[in-house]
Amino acid sequence: MKNKILIVDDEPDAVELVEFNLKQAGFDVTTAADGAEALRKSRTVLPNLIVLDVMLPELDGLEVCKLLRHDPATSGIPILMLTARAAEVDRVVGLELGADDYVTKPFSPRELVLRIRRIL
Repeated sequence: MKNKILIVDDEPDAVELVEFNLKQAGFDVTTAADGAEALRKSRTVLPNLIVLDVMLPELDGLEVCKLLRHDPATSGIPILMLTARAAEVDRVVGLELGADDYVTKPFSPRELVLRIRRIL
């Protein structure tokens, strides 16, 4: 059985790159383009891991992370933040809110796959 990964990003090119590489690595991939959709799909799909961008329309990734961590149905799902926000304060806040890892854009797809496998 393949591990299910939910990719949450509002940039189609970023989603396509991550999705392609994760599928090539043998993962089952679902996507969401905003925070509200991410929360819905997290609860229905129950992915094994969420790749979450910080800068999202409507509900940003930090708020999504916080809400996922406070919901008993999703609190145990590992979250890897994948974002252009590279400042130390952004990384610290993401990890403090419950992210399991934090990768900044631009990123190496190969490294991303390895980090996901390590978390899983």
